[in-house]
Amino acid sequence: MAAFVLGATLLATWTASVGFAGEQIIPVNNPPIMVAPVVVTPDNYLFYPNYGVYYNTSRNQYNFLKDNAWVSQPNPYGVSIKTLQASPSVKMDFHDSPSKHHKAMIAKYPHNWAPAGGHHDQK
Repeated sequence: MAAFVLGATLLATWTASVGFAGEQIIPVNNPPIMVAPVVVTPDNYLFYPNYGVYYNTSRNQYNFLKDNAWVSQPNPYGVSIKTLQASPSVKMDFHDSPSKHHKAMIAKYPHNWAPAGGHHDQK
């Protein structure tokens, strides 16, 4: 009989602890997810008509056609930066890709274009 009581007690204890563990709520503390704000800087361009080169002042990149493909790189092709900066330039109104506006820009500012009065960066 003592063995029966001992067995029943052990069974009750085991069942109670299994039931208790199954009902136990364990809080989970997940740290908040931090998302850095996205800062979008619009692309701004200067166009150098004598060379057909656009300078993206926001990204410090030169955009131009080379072998019928648009290229973007830190240096212009076929002309020094110093020579390019000494040539006439015009600020662009668009903020997307020069490829979308190039036909209109070369019609408006042909290869030999110069601003009235000889000033650079004129519209």
